[in-house]
Amino acid sequence: MTDPNQIIIISATTIMTVLLTIIGVQLVFVLRDLRKLLTRANNIMDEFEKIGSGLSQGYSEVTAFVSGIGKLLQVVDLVTKSKKKDKHDR
Repeated sequence: MTDPNQIIIISATTIMTVLLTIIGVQLVFVLRDLRKLLTRANNIMDEFEKIGSGLSQGYSEVTAFVSGIGKLLQVVDLVTKSKKKDKHDR
């Protein structure tokens, strides 16, 4: 018949195969959940990037607006100085 050592080896191999199969299935589930988590984190980072670029664009628009007002005031100042100069020359 079979030797007791063969029975022990076959049963140990069977138990190890079942355990490794269960661990492999659980690992697949963990990796799937990790993938979902990373996808969500990536979507959140994309939203933050959109907000950040919107803020930086808004900041540059405000800066350009203030710069334009400064240039307008310089033009108004030049016009008023030239009018005052024309009045003094007459």
